[in-house]
Amino acid sequence: MTINSKTLAALLVIILFGGIMASSTLGWWTTESTKEPVKFSEGEYAGQANPADIRGSYTFGDVANAFDVTPAVLAQAFGITEGDPAAFSLKELETIYADSPLEIGTGSVRLFVAFYTGLPYDLATAEETYLPQAATDILLEKGNLDAERLAFVETHTITPGMEASTPEAPSTPEAATTPAAESTEHTTATVEPYVIKGKTTFADLLSWGVPQAEIEKLIGAALPDPTMLIKDYATAKSLDFEVLKPALQAEVDKVKK
Repeated sequence: MTINSKTLAALLVIILFGGIMASSTLGWWTTESTKEPVKFSEGEYAGQANPADIRGSYTFGDVANAFDVTPAVLAQAFGITEGDPAAFSLKELETIYADSPLEIGTGSVRLFVAFYTGLPYDLATAEETYLPQAATDILLEKGNLDAERLAFVETHTITPGMEASTPEAPSTPEAATTPAAESTEHTTATVEPYVIKGKTTFADLLSWGVPQAEIEKLIGAALPDPTMLIKDYATAKSLDFEVLKPALQAEVDKVKK
């Protein structure tokens, strides 16, 4: 049996669109990401969304769809006062808090959601994650933090008037025992050398010995102006700084061991 070109073309169209329709009906076909975090697979919280998988591409509305927290609460926590809270994109936090002495971004939302909902969260991965004072106030008012989480927010909240500069170390042993000295010790730790922060540039990475080829591999492009902040680059390229940062930090750790 011979099939002419017109018949063959018609068959291909039927097969192509028929397959798409069938896949759509079965839920296999989608044209956009679902914006759904992965779920815990075992234990007490099995089946519930994992806040550690919240992405910078999510909006407050996406977060609210997956967790028991409203866009209004998220907006209040992070000082977003204009526009529709549900439409606010998490990656915009990096721009809004660009001048913050300590980092506030997608990681901060992950931390806040976990603490607000009582879901598990690995605090060992959050040592460089901070919350605005408003977010901490909401958590304290909610009153569901255990001792460990309460201690964490007490040392990971950016209070009004906090300076970006590093305080001088206490000059006497007696001074080190005062509450102010304890605060100084904590703030000093945030400027540890060879740790990527919001103010770290590509030039810093190069000066620390990270090969340019490795940087370009991770960002998926040629090295930009070395004086550019890595955080600003991520924002401009719609990359998740909270994902890019640990990947680059791993390269720093390799050359500084």
